[in-house]
Formats: sequence, C-alpha cells, structure tokens
Amino acid sequence: MNQTARIRPDGSREPLCAAYDTALLDLDGVVYAGGEAIAYAVESLGTARDGGMHLAYVTNNAARTPQTVAAHLTHLGVPAEPSDVITSAQAVARLIADQIPAGSRVLVIGAEGLRVALEERGLVPVDSADDDPAAVAQGYGGPDMPWSRLAEASYAVARGVPWFASNTDLTIPSARGIAPGNGAAVQVVRIATGAEPQVAGKPLPPMHRETVLRTGAERPLVVGDRLDTDIEGAHVGGVDSLLVLTGVTTAAQLLAAPPEHRPTYVAEDLRGLLVAQPGVDAVDGGFRCGGWTAAVADGELVLTGSGEPVDGLRALCGAAWSAAGSGECGLDAGKALARLGF
Repeated sequence: MNQTARIRPDGSREPLCAAYDTALLDLDGVVYAGGEAIAYAVESLGTARDGGMHLAYVTNNAARTPQTVAAHLTHLGVPAEPSDVITSAQAVARLIADQIPAGSRVLVIGAEGLRVALEERGLVPVDSADDDPAAVAQGYGGPDMPWSRLAEASYAVARGVPWFASNTDLTIPSARGIAPGNGAAVQVVRIATGAEPQVAGKPLPPMHRETVLRTGAERPLVVGDRLDTDIEGAHVGGVDSLLVLTGVTTAAQLLAAPPEHRPTYVAEDLRGLLVAQPGVDAVDGGFRCGGWTAAVADGELVLTGSGEPVDGLRALCGAAWSAAGSGECGLDAGKALARLGF
C-alpha cells in the first residue's frame, strides 16, 4: 500500500512473524529500556525466532558496539550474534568512508561503538580538532560525555571540516524516563557553528541501505516505538512497519501523525508480532475495529463500544487519519483516549 495515502492501520490474516521473513527491531523502547527487558519482549522474540522469523536489531544508538549489544541481548534471554545488530555508527562510518580516502583521520565525538565502526572502514579515530581530521563524526556518547567534546567538535566544524552525525534523535528512553539523545548534542554544535551535519541514522536512507546490505531481508517488517525515526524510516524505505506503545510515542501523538509517521500496524508491545492483526473497517460514519467504533462529531473524536483498548486505538487511527488526509489531525481525542486508558 502507498503509505502516503494510509487512512487506517492494516490488518493481517497471518501472524506478523509468519507474514514477514525479517523483523528489523529497534532496541531502546522496544526490546529494553534503561538496559532492562521490556515486558513480554524476551518471550515474544523467542517465539518469533523459533517460528522461523529472522530477528535483526537496528538501533540509532551509536554508543555501543554490535558485540556489546549482542552480549546484552543474550544476557536478557534474547540470543543474538554481532552480525544481527546494525547501528547508526556503522551507517555513518560507511557514509564517511564513501567521501574521504582510506586511512584518513576522523575526529570522534562519541563512544566506543563509533570508534570501532570507523576503524572497520579503514579510518583513524582522533580526539582533537588539532589532529588535522578530514571529518568529524558525532554520535551518542552516553549521559556523562563531557562538554569539552562538544567544544572540540565545534572547533573543527567551524574550520570547515565536514561534519557527520550518526543520528539526530532528540531524546532517548531510560529507566528513569526520557533523557536527551544525540540530537540534543548535535544541536549544541549546530548553534555554535551554524553548520549542518550529514546524518546517517533512521529515518534517512544511509541507515536503510546499511540494514538491507547487512540483513538481506526480502520481506522486512520495521518494528519501533518512534514515529519520527522508526516509522518514518520504514516509509522512506518503502517497507511495512509495526508501532509498539512501549517507548516514547503516546497514543495522542499516533492519532496526530502525518502520513509519513503512520505505521502499517499498531500493537501494545512485541506480542503483536505473534498474532494476526485485526482489520479496521470503514462503516457508516466511522471506523470499526473489534468491538469499537470511532467517528468524528462536533470537532472531536468519539468512541463507542467495548473490547480490547488497542482495538479502540486502531479504530481511532482510522477516524483521525481519514479526517486529516495528508495533514496532521488536530481533533480533540482526550475523552476517547481516557476511556481506553491511554
């Protein structure tokens, strides 16, 4: 389906783990938060894998190496190999290597994952703007990255050194709540220099390219918690997507989503991979899913019926997205969402 025309979530008669050969899973907010597994994630992924679905982990977090991520997943009970992990550090390293000679120095503003990815592409990480770098690579450096590293990036970028960013996620989920992400740090350098980086991570094409090259997926399903990276990245790549409500996206944000942020499917958590997806049917004056019917009345979204809350949310998506068309829905959904517990 042309996702620019999406006015409701799709249904699937088959469980998603059977309908697609590969799940391209985001990590933060989908599989874990703050390092701890999200409810139902381990069991759901194990069942999907045992049924023959290939699991690949695609993350905009450039701080950790694929080896470290795979070890963490295995520790949580989700066996993974380093080759199953694709990071924005790998994507930005390939982007840089395509533009500067092998053996060039790259000023690294980030953590080990970014350094290792650059070295794998034959580039030499350095730490100072005075080391004559041919590029600046900026990625998430963790919550304790010193302010001096952002100053170092600013010195080099202000001198005209090409600037690359692994991703521009403004926030990242943690065990204690939503914390600043790499995009917030990129904004600091942008303010200091007035420059704009080349960005590799989701939702942009370099990350999709990296994922396709490393997984060889033929019928991929992007699984994520963010509309502006995971779902938009699927839209850019022309593949289907599943939004899970275990991370940063709220139900209200989902209803207000413009076309490029509208997922193919919606589920509460990763158990959605294991089941068929109910259709959202257009009915007289509204949209029905399960036991719920959603419609627009007097400038707000209204909901009637009963059943599973996520079915009600799917019905509301139909009403909101169809009303918004190619724009963003501004209808009041407060009462309807409160009835569902969102």
